[in-house]
Amino acid sequence: MDKGSKSQIWIQAGYQTFALEGPQGLKVERLAKQVQKNKSSFYHYFADLDIFTEFLLNHHLQQAQMLAVEEAKCTSLDELIDLIVAYKFDLLFNRQLRVHREIPAFQQCFEKTNELTAQAIMGMWAKMLGLHDNSYLAALVLKLGIENFYLQITQENLNHEWLHQYFSSFRTLVNEFKNAKNLSELNGPV
Repeated sequence: MDKGSKSQIWIQAGYQTFALEGPQGLKVERLAKQVQKNKSSFYHYFADLDIFTEFLLNHHLQQAQMLAVEEAKCTSLDELIDLIVAYKFDLLFNRQLRVHREIPAFQQCFEKTNELTAQAIMGMWAKMLGLHDNSYLAALVLKLGIENFYLQITQENLNHEWLHQYFSSFRTLVNEFKNAKNLSELNGPV
Protein backbone atom coordinates (compact mmCIF):
# COMPACT_ATOMS: atom_id res chain seq x y z
CA MET A 1 0.00 0.00 0.00
CA ASP A 2 1.43 3.37 -0.94
CA LYS A 3 1.56 6.51 1.17
CA GLY A 4 -1.38 8.05 -0.75
CA SER A 5 -3.76 5.20 -0.04
CA LYS A 6 -2.75 5.07 3.62
CA SER A 7 -3.48 8.77 3.98
CA GLN A 8 -6.95 8.32 2.47
CA ILE A 9 -8.48 7.40 5.85
CA TRP A 10 -7.50 10.85 7.10
CA ILE A 11 -8.91 12.52 3.98
CA GLN A 12 -12.25 10.73 4.34
CA ALA A 13 -12.57 11.61 8.03
CA GLY A 14 -11.57 15.21 7.41
CA TYR A 15 -13.86 15.51 4.42
CA GLN A 16 -16.92 14.40 6.36
CA THR A 17 -16.00 16.54 9.37
CA PHE A 18 -15.53 19.61 7.16
CA ALA A 19 -18.84 18.90 5.40
CA LEU A 20 -20.73 18.83 8.69
CA GLU A 21 -18.86 21.40 10.76
CA GLY A 22 -16.68 23.49 8.48
CA PRO A 23 -13.00 24.25 8.97
CA GLN A 24 -13.42 24.81 12.71
CA GLY A 25 -14.16 21.08 13.09
CA LEU A 26 -10.74 20.10 11.75
CA LYS A 27 -8.67 19.31 14.81
CA VAL A 28 -5.82 16.80 14.55
CA GLU A 29 -6.50 15.15 17.91
CA ARG A 30 -10.18 14.75 17.13
CA LEU A 31 -9.50 13.32 13.66
CA ALA A 32 -6.96 10.93 15.17
CA LYS A 33 -9.64 9.57 17.51
CA GLN A 34 -12.03 9.18 14.56
CA VAL A 35 -9.56 7.16 12.50
CA GLN A 36 -8.11 5.38 15.55
CA LYS A 37 -4.56 6.46 14.81
CA ASN A 38 -2.13 8.60 16.76
CA LYS A 39 -1.50 12.23 15.88
CA SER A 40 2.00 11.50 14.61
CA SER A 41 0.40 9.45 11.82
CA PHE A 42 -1.42 12.60 10.67
CA TYR A 43 1.83 14.59 10.62
CA HIS A 44 3.54 11.79 8.72
CA TYR A 45 1.19 12.45 5.78
CA PHE A 46 0.38 16.14 6.25
CA ALA A 47 2.78 18.68 7.70
CA ASP A 48 -0.04 20.78 9.18
CA LEU A 49 -3.75 21.52 8.95
CA ASP A 50 -3.26 24.02 6.12
CA ILE A 51 -1.69 21.35 3.91
CA PHE A 52 -4.37 18.88 5.00
CA THR A 53 -7.05 21.41 4.01
CA GLU A 54 -5.42 21.73 0.56
CA PHE A 55 -5.71 17.95 0.21
CA LEU A 56 -9.38 18.18 1.19
CA LEU A 57 -10.02 20.90 -1.40
CA ASN A 58 -8.31 18.82 -4.10
CA HIS A 59 -10.35 15.79 -3.08
CA HIS A 60 -13.49 17.90 -3.26
CA LEU A 61 -12.67 19.09 -6.78
CA GLN A 62 -12.22 15.47 -7.85
CA GLN A 63 -15.58 14.60 -6.29
CA ALA A 64 -17.21 17.58 -8.01
CA GLN A 65 -15.83 16.46 -11.37
CA MET A 66 -17.27 12.97 -10.86
CA LEU A 67 -20.60 14.46 -9.79
CA ALA A 68 -20.71 16.74 -12.85
CA VAL A 69 -20.17 13.76 -15.15
CA GLU A 70 -23.11 11.99 -13.50
CA GLU A 71 -25.26 15.15 -13.49
CA ALA A 72 -24.75 15.55 -17.23
CA LYS A 73 -26.23 12.07 -17.71
CA CYS A 74 -29.45 12.95 -15.86
CA THR A 75 -32.52 13.12 -18.06
CA SER A 76 -35.10 13.84 -15.36
CA LEU A 77 -35.45 15.77 -12.14
CA ASP A 78 -35.91 12.52 -10.23
CA GLU A 79 -32.54 11.26 -11.48
CA LEU A 80 -30.91 14.54 -10.46
CA ILE A 81 -32.48 14.39 -7.00
CA ASP A 82 -31.31 10.79 -6.54
CA LEU A 83 -27.81 11.94 -7.45
CA ILE A 84 -27.91 14.91 -5.09
CA VAL A 85 -28.93 12.65 -2.22
CA ALA A 86 -26.16 10.17 -3.12
CA TYR A 87 -23.58 12.99 -3.10
CA LYS A 88 -24.97 14.57 0.06
CA PHE A 89 -21.65 15.04 1.86
CA ASP A 90 -20.04 16.56 -1.22
CA LEU A 91 -22.82 19.14 -1.37
CA LEU A 92 -22.54 19.81 2.36
CA PHE A 93 -18.79 20.27 1.88
CA ASN A 94 -19.56 22.79 -0.85
CA ARG A 95 -21.99 24.53 1.51
CA GLN A 96 -19.17 25.00 4.01
CA LEU A 97 -17.04 26.51 1.25
CA ARG A 98 -19.90 28.95 0.58
CA VAL A 99 -20.33 29.81 4.26
CA HIS A 100 -16.58 30.40 4.68
CA ARG A 101 -15.94 32.02 1.32
CA GLU A 102 -14.02 34.86 2.95
CA ILE A 103 -11.10 32.41 2.74
CA PRO A 104 -9.80 32.84 -0.84
CA ALA A 105 -9.03 29.15 -1.42
CA PHE A 106 -12.57 28.23 -0.32
CA GLN A 107 -14.11 30.87 -2.59
CA GLN A 108 -12.04 29.67 -5.54
CA CYS A 109 -12.97 26.02 -4.96
CA PHE A 110 -16.65 26.94 -4.52
CA GLU A 111 -16.66 28.83 -7.82
CA LYS A 112 -14.96 25.95 -9.67
CA THR A 113 -17.40 23.35 -8.39
CA ASN A 114 -20.40 25.54 -9.20
CA GLU A 115 -19.10 26.08 -12.71
CA LEU A 116 -18.84 22.32 -13.20
CA THR A 117 -22.40 21.85 -11.95
CA ALA A 118 -23.82 24.67 -14.03
CA GLN A 119 -22.27 23.26 -17.21
CA ALA A 120 -23.51 19.77 -16.40
CA ILE A 121 -27.15 20.56 -15.63
CA MET A 122 -27.90 23.68 -17.68
CA GLY A 123 -29.85 21.89 -20.41
CA MET A 124 -32.02 19.94 -18.01
CA TRP A 125 -32.43 22.99 -15.73
CA ALA A 126 -33.64 25.19 -18.59
CA LYS A 127 -36.06 22.49 -19.74
CA MET A 128 -37.37 21.91 -16.20
CA LEU A 129 -38.11 25.62 -15.80
CA GLY A 130 -39.54 26.02 -19.27
CA LEU A 131 -36.68 28.33 -20.21
CA HIS A 132 -35.09 26.22 -22.96
CA ASP A 133 -35.76 29.13 -25.33
CA ASN A 134 -34.01 31.64 -23.04
CA SER A 135 -30.61 30.29 -21.97
CA TYR A 136 -29.52 33.64 -20.53
CA LEU A 137 -32.46 33.76 -18.12
CA ALA A 138 -32.01 30.06 -17.32
CA ALA A 139 -28.36 30.74 -16.43
CA LEU A 140 -29.32 33.67 -14.18
CA VAL A 141 -31.96 31.61 -12.39
CA LEU A 142 -29.48 28.75 -11.99
CA LYS A 143 -26.92 31.10 -10.44
CA LEU A 144 -29.55 32.36 -8.02
CA GLY A 145 -30.72 28.81 -7.38
CA ILE A 146 -27.24 27.54 -6.55
CA GLU A 147 -26.58 30.40 -4.15
CA ASN A 148 -29.95 29.93 -2.47
CA PHE A 149 -29.52 26.14 -2.38
CA TYR A 150 -26.30 26.33 -0.39
CA LEU A 151 -27.83 28.78 2.07
CA GLN A 152 -30.68 26.37 2.81
CA ILE A 153 -29.32 22.84 2.81
CA THR A 154 -28.54 20.95 5.99
CA GLN A 155 -27.75 17.33 6.72
CA GLU A 156 -31.35 16.89 7.87
CA ASN A 157 -33.19 18.48 4.94
CA LEU A 158 -31.05 17.22 2.07
CA ASN A 159 -33.51 14.49 1.12
CA HIS A 160 -35.92 13.59 -1.69
CA GLU A 161 -38.95 15.34 -0.20
CA TRP A 162 -37.18 18.64 0.50
CA LEU A 163 -35.45 18.63 -2.90
CA HIS A 164 -38.73 18.07 -4.74
CA GLN A 165 -40.24 21.01 -2.85
CA TYR A 166 -37.18 23.15 -3.53
CA PHE A 167 -37.24 22.57 -7.28
CA SER A 168 -41.01 22.96 -7.40
CA SER A 169 -40.74 26.37 -5.76
CA PHE A 170 -38.26 27.46 -8.43
CA ARG A 171 -40.60 26.31 -11.17
CA THR A 172 -43.44 28.27 -9.57
CA LEU A 173 -41.29 31.38 -9.23
CA VAL A 174 -40.20 31.29 -12.85
CA ASN A 175 -43.77 30.69 -14.03
CA GLU A 176 -44.98 33.69 -12.03
CA PHE A 177 -42.34 35.87 -13.68
CA LYS A 178 -43.15 34.51 -17.12
CA ASN A 179 -46.90 35.02 -16.67
CA ALA A 180 -46.71 38.54 -15.23
CA LYS A 181 -47.34 41.21 -17.83
CA ASN A 182 -45.55 43.84 -15.75
CA LEU A 183 -43.83 44.11 -12.39
CA SER A 184 -46.87 45.56 -10.64
CA GLU A 185 -48.58 42.18 -11.00
CA LEU A 186 -45.89 40.72 -8.78
CA ASN A 187 -46.82 42.97 -5.83
CA GLY A 188 -48.69 40.24 -3.97
CA PRO A 189 -47.98 38.59 -0.64
CA VAL A 190 -44.71 36.75 -0.38
